[in-house]
Order: sequence, then C-alpha cells, then structure tokens
Amino acid sequence: MKAVVLAGTGGPERLEVREVDLPVLEGDRDLLVRVKAAGVNPIDAKQRKAGPLIQERAPVILGCDGAGVVESVGAAVTCFRRGDEVYFLSGGIGGRPGTYAEFAVVDERLAASKPKNLRFAEAAVAPLALVTAWESLERCGGVRAGQTVLIHGGAGGVGHLAVQLAAQKGARVLATVGNPVKAALTKKLGAAETICYKERDFVQEVLERTAGRGVDLALDTVGGETFLKTLSSVRPYGRVVTLLLPECGPAGFREARVRNLDLCFVWMLAPQFLGLTKELERQGRILRECVQRFEDGSLRVVVSKEFGLEDVAEAHRLIETGSGTGKIALIVSD
Repeated sequence: MKAVVLAGTGGPERLEVREVDLPVLEGDRDLLVRVKAAGVNPIDAKQRKAGPLIQERAPVILGCDGAGVVESVGAAVTCFRRGDEVYFLSGGIGGRPGTYAEFAVVDERLAASKPKNLRFAEAAVAPLALVTAWESLERCGGVRAGQTVLIHGGAGGVGHLAVQLAAQKGARVLATVGNPVKAALTKKLGAAETICYKERDFVQEVLERTAGRGVDLALDTVGGETFLKTLSSVRPYGRVVTLLLPECGPAGFREARVRNLDLCFVWMLAPQFLGLTKELERQGRILRECVQRFEDGSLRVVVSKEFGLEDVAEAHRLIETGSGTGKIALIVSD
C-alpha cells in the first residue's frame, strides 16, 4: 500500500510517499480500514520535527485520525462489519502506524459510524479536534449554561468546534480571531462576540465586555504569551484550560495563584501514550455521541484545505503557520 513515511526528523521534506506492507489485525477488536482521508494536526508536525512519541517500530506513519471503509474485522468485533463507513482515532504517535496511509488498523472502541451527511474529508478531520474540544469544555472546564467562556482561536481547528459546543451548553462565548472573515464564521457557529487580537488587547476587551469581572472559563489553544495574558482575563476562582505546555516558569503562574484559578491541561493522546483503556473507550463514546449532532446540523466541521498524499509536505507547511481556518484534510484514496 501507499503511505507517507517519516524518513527522519526535520522539515516537511522528510515526509516521503512509499510502498509499505499492508498492516495486519493485531487484536480481536481491531478493524482494518481502507482510509479515504486523514486529518492533518499540529501534533503531526511536532513529531515530524522531534520524532515519534513512542519509538517502537518502523516505518513511522503519522496521522492520528481519519475516515474510511471497514475492510475486515477481528474475531471479537461486534459494532462493525466489512463495508461500514467509519470515522476514528488511531495510531500516529509511533506505537501503531497512523492514518497517512491507504489502510490503517483501528481499535473498534475508537471508531464510530461516519455521519451520513459528512464527506470523508470532513469526517476524517473531526475526531482529534472534536474530542479535544469536548474534553476541554465538558470534563475539565465544567462548562454550563449562563457562564461566559473565552475561546482563543475561535475559527481554528479545535476552536471552531469548541465555540459550537460551548454555545450549545448555553454559555456566552467570546472568541478571539485574526480577521473579519474569521469573525463572521465564528459568530455563525455560535459565538456571541468576537475579539480581533491583532487590533485590540484581548484582556482589556474581555474585562470591558464582562463589566470588569472576567470570564468564568477560558480555553487556551495558542499557548506562550497568550496563555499568560489569559490568566488576567479570568475571574477569581475561575478556570483556565490549556492545550499547550506553558514555558513561563513558576513566576508566570503568579496571576493564577493570586486569583485562585483552576488550571487544567488537556492532551487527548494521553490515553494512547499511557495505555489508558477506559479513557480510550470514553473518547470513542464522544465520537459516537456526536454523530447525531453532525447529522441534524447542530454541529459542523469546517475543512479549509484538502491535499493529496503527494502534497503532504505542503499540508505540513500550512499547519505550521497556525493561522488557518478550520481543519486540513489529506485525501488518501478515491
């Protein structure tokens, strides 16, 4: 089969399309899926530069989510059969080959029926970002009706899904965006208000729009200086959820301590990395629960760009800019 192989750490040019062996079912609950499309995520680019998180096998094939058609099933599989269309989380961090390939082996617990109204490209890019947004807001953030929530990168991969989930819970969503086009999209998805961070200081804007109180919950998808500034935009005893590892040192957390903030870290690959079976099952349940939301139109996923396997380097160059709208899809097969 054709697959994008990581030939070595470095720039996008280190990604090579090669012929590799077809993967085989390793467990009784595994599915062999003919991959139609895969999601391109920031973690893919990070591993390309630094190496896979789990150094267990070669060749290394990146890609943590995708969508396709079930080709065969393990002896204990009960939810799927050959020919079923699915979207899923699987592999991509070194322990098991990822989704940048014509076939992938997927644990059935991390798969769900593909929403009928989504193209394969749309379904493929949803899983990792969707689970991240869900866990950030629901499990870690405890979002609820009546709260005011700040979401950074409201038009981004995780952000545009988080905006919808928070708004559906009845929260008032403030979202940072980079330009008017992104502001319009974010409002269409459910944000009550947008803040163009390139034109105005978002902390000042948040405080003005909350009568000096600050937001109840903030979701940081950016990191760095944005994370530190976010601490000043959250009310005392509020909560900050971040997807990035702060690099500020102890002094940087002073504002969080003064305000008695709850700080939560979210990394949705932890269950794969640490082998947490119950958490893997939870992620699968989130995908299954959201199928109906996609099909009834209450949840949508935005694909801004689609690339073929041969153009995977360009997809990585784009994801590394961090300025895109929605998600990037890699089209693997017709």
